[in-house]
Amino acid sequence: MKVFKFGGASANSIDRIKNIATILKEYQGQQLMVIISAMGKTTNALEKVAEAFFAGRKDDALQLFELVKNQHLTTAKYLLVTHYNGCLNQLNDFFTEVEWLLHDKPVRKYDYYYDQIVCVGELLSTCIISHYLNEAAVNNEWRDVRDIIRTDNNFRDANVDFEITARNTAIITQTFTQTGIVITQGFIGCTDENESTTLGREGSDYTAAIFANLLNAESLTIWKDVEGVMNADPKEFPDAQLISELNFDEVIEMAYYGAQVIHPKTIKPLQNKGIPMYVKCFLDPQLPGTVIHKKHVKGLPPIIVVKQHQALMHLHSQDFSFVGDRPMAQLYEIFAQLKIKPNLVQTGAISLQLCLDDKSDKIEQLAAAASTVFDVQVEKGLSLLTIRHYNQALFEKMIADKKIILTQKTPETVQVLYAAACGNNS
Repeated sequence: MKVFKFGGASANSIDRIKNIATILKEYQGQQLMVIISAMGKTTNALEKVAEAFFAGRKDDALQLFELVKNQHLTTAKYLLVTHYNGCLNQLNDFFTEVEWLLHDKPVRKYDYYYDQIVCVGELLSTCIISHYLNEAAVNNEWRDVRDIIRTDNNFRDANVDFEITARNTAIITQTFTQTGIVITQGFIGCTDENESTTLGREGSDYTAAIFANLLNAESLTIWKDVEGVMNADPKEFPDAQLISELNFDEVIEMAYYGAQVIHPKTIKPLQNKGIPMYVKCFLDPQLPGTVIHKKHVKGLPPIIVVKQHQALMHLHSQDFSFVGDRPMAQLYEIFAQLKIKPNLVQTGAISLQLCLDDKSDKIEQLAAAASTVFDVQVEKGLSLLTIRHYNQALFEKMIADKKIILTQKTPETVQVLYAAACGNNS
């Protein structure tokens, strides 16, 4: 039993969808659980639909959704011949699911509507791809993951009920004896009241890890549009190099510092059962890629992560008293309430500095709540550079000509917050 996950980039064109079939044909006869994300930028497009609907712009929402519909119908027409009608009927069911909601008026919180609308992206992509695979003689069974993954109603960041999900997953094993391949969705789940939920952005990796754990898979393979895990973003750093081997601890560290490689929640289900993860290139499956496991790994290169759009919040005690246990406890309670994770914290005697993703609504809420304990100032337009396994020469090169706002350094990791206008060195 293997689990595969194909991201949106794997399905953003006719040729790439055909490439999924080519890859899966190499594994025919084996038991595969295949998780597929929404196509290309579909999730972003559906977010705009949700925003327009919640703002009361029903006509705009319907027009924006029409664009999404037409894109998927066009893809189905180009891909399918004998299976087109069956695919169209299934697609129309999903379209109706969203359009029925869009003709209503919002009476609940935005996050609820976000999940009901955005979840359809994965359903549309997997529907089309499953029908195409069957037409291409890659026999598979399509399953609605909302019938399998049970969650609470914490919309947009739902928590999985593993006990019920495990029971539902056990039913899937009966399907493998019939087709060998099951196609389903990442990122989404369902409450016990049949309301769709999402597991957080990039949650498809997490879905794949959940299934790998519950199915006791021999491995999980994440298919991406890069060679494997790189030591830096190749779009920003052309000389980025492949890391052929990593352990779970290092990947968790990378995710913590903001590397857009593996979803932070993905590792634990794999680590708990010692299931290795492979990150491979779907454009060239013969490349070795990266293996991630629980073994110790030596000699890693410097790993560079740059997070743009950062804000620095300066907190100063109102009466010049020391920043002690009580103010810190209050602050972390605020973090928990607002679901905020600082990217960097620096503490002084009477002040604190917090580096955060610059999300205006969260920044405003945090500033308002913290102002009951501290004087608050916010600095925006910053970037955060993190280098793990750094050396002095690289560090000096990376900070040259930058206006440094704040630095934090340990023997293993250095972080520098700088004014974004100064640019990046590669």
